[in-house]
Amino acid sequence: MAELVPYPFGRLISRMFRELDERQAIFDLPARSFVLGEPGLDLAVRFHGQVAASPLGPAAGPQSQLAQNIVLAFLGGGRIFELKTVQILDQLQIPRPCIDLQTVGYNVEWSQELTLEQSLEEYVKASMLVEILVASGKLGLAPSFDRVIYDMSVGYDLKGIQTERVQAFMRGMRNASEVVERLRKEIPEEYKQFRELEFRTQLSDTLTLSTFHGCPPEEIERIIAWLLDAHRLHCIVKLNPTLLGPEQARDIFNAKLGYADRIPDTAFESDTRWNQAVEFVERLGDQAQGLGLGFGVKFSNTLIVENPRSFFPETEKQMYLSGKPLHVLAMTLVQSFRARFADSYPISFSAGIDATNFAESVALGLVPVTVCTDLLRPGGYGRMRAYFQALAKRMGAVGATHIDDFVILGHGCAQSALDAMPELDEPTRAKAQAALAAPGNKDLRAALSSEKYADWVRAAKLLNTNSYVDGLLEDPRYAAANNLKPPKKVGTKLWLFDCLTCDKCVPVCPNDANFTFDLPKTEIPVVKLHPEPGGGFRREVGEPMRIEKKHQIANFADFCNECGNCDVFCPEDGGPYVLKPRFFGSHEQWQRFPSHDGFFLDRKGGADTVYGRFQGRAVTLILRDGGATYSGDDFELRFPDADPASDVPPTGRAGAAVDLTYFYIMSWLRRALLDDSGVNYVNA
Repeated sequence: MAELVPYPFGRLISRMFRELDERQAIFDLPARSFVLGEPGLDLAVRFHGQVAASPLGPAAGPQSQLAQNIVLAFLGGGRIFELKTVQILDQLQIPRPCIDLQTVGYNVEWSQELTLEQSLEEYVKASMLVEILVASGKLGLAPSFDRVIYDMSVGYDLKGIQTERVQAFMRGMRNASEVVERLRKEIPEEYKQFRELEFRTQLSDTLTLSTFHGCPPEEIERIIAWLLDAHRLHCIVKLNPTLLGPEQARDIFNAKLGYADRIPDTAFESDTRWNQAVEFVERLGDQAQGLGLGFGVKFSNTLIVENPRSFFPETEKQMYLSGKPLHVLAMTLVQSFRARFADSYPISFSAGIDATNFAESVALGLVPVTVCTDLLRPGGYGRMRAYFQALAKRMGAVGATHIDDFVILGHGCAQSALDAMPELDEPTRAKAQAALAAPGNKDLRAALSSEKYADWVRAAKLLNTNSYVDGLLEDPRYAAANNLKPPKKVGTKLWLFDCLTCDKCVPVCPNDANFTFDLPKTEIPVVKLHPEPGGGFRREVGEPMRIEKKHQIANFADFCNECGNCDVFCPEDGGPYVLKPRFFGSHEQWQRFPSHDGFFLDRKGGADTVYGRFQGRAVTLILRDGGATYSGDDFELRFPDADPASDVPPTGRAGAAVDLTYFYIMSWLRRALLDDSGVNYVNA
């Protein structure tokens, strides 16, 4: 089983800038997909009193675990980052594959795959990389579009959260000075000007609590109460779609939307009920207010359903559903929550967000609006650009230039919201109505005092919510009939080289583990050397392997957690993460996984060494001026030059036939990955 291995900070910086300069991309995301902000359009929102330049960000999940994930989300316009949930059990064996997006979205992964200490360091690295990028001036960001908020997430029970290591993680997020200073020293000499930056050391004083499905309500309340009191953190509690209760949840999900998945009875029996949530929200809200802290809720966690499918390992009897049907369930909860609490508590939202509903969700005043499932589809982080295009178009259509005005205007409820404010005197009401009637861009803030304007925004949030949610069940985008068609397969099987080169596997990987490299169109000889009884070798030559495609696909093993998502969207069978050349970041990692075929390339001391494994058999190729050495378990051959086809025969020993085909493959890979002008994690 592979594992995630953090990448050295200095090499991340080098990779980032080299790729931007040479390929106009960063971590395989083309610059044309960057979201850099638009002058004249203010997308800033407030979250627990802090300001972020946009309401969008990655949800706590696969897009917020490694440093490069977070940088990619930043480049896509994300400015509020829900960092991956951490817990005391930080060396879990998570089933593989663990993500299935053939239709809506299912997964069986739920916690971090790094240690607590590694997670803290990855989040600090990400923050520093973002600051370095901004300071470089190479992005061309619009003014103030660099303001970011990092929201930590912990789980899953009070006992685990109170352990010293989890508390040390939280303290580290509050004051990361030690990690910042250590990483500062790793900035390469080429970029030494960035060593003097005043890097952010308080990454976060906000926290979103994630609990197990079925966590007792009293346990949830105890955790938040303790976090508020002991750590003085602004808190969000993530709630489950099962709050709807079995009758309403199944009516929406199965009867009205038409999905066949079964929500098990246990999902409701052991989980928080609506009245229980209402009660602890009120108590926790009062406690937070008394401490001068923020408190809110998040809709929603994933939905537990039974697993009758064959995609996940047989051990997984249940799976977690996300995507479009979850959007309807979670929005229904938003409506119910606001019907009970009005706008007393901020609501964070993550469920089925995509380019078609992002603007509508922002117009409900939800902060942040985060996304996970949609970024696992073709285009990956590049899909975020369409979110902002849709938002800008909607804002332009109603004449809004900032988010609060968009909340008032976005769902056509501005006048009704104004009418819901009977305390307004007539001159003020007339001024507000005149501002509404003004052509072009409006500035509704100028029509009312700040207090009355805030009341107008709050009234609009409630009306917008009812207007939007009441139409969701009739929207065909969310019905099962329009969401059950799997990605197309063409019936051919992948192998080490050449494929359709559609490149879908590159952006659908949340960790940027898959990448492309150039290999000249060529023929790789298929040759075996048979040792002769009297010495020397006899050559057996077969039909060569032909390399014909424009470029090749490879996998960086240190970032691949074998989630299976690239296999879902690859038109061919077999899985890129399984069958394409797999490169490890160190010799130690290559040695740790003898069941995984793959390579480690090393360049030092005037020699290039390629460690390879084919069908479980390890071989080594050393290339230096004056020759090559090719060895395995039962052979060691020395060649006078780097081409084993030379007329000069090799010297050395071999107990049986030696397949030189692997020699050629490793030689070509070494040349392509180390000598080529491309930029990737192998040669950074």
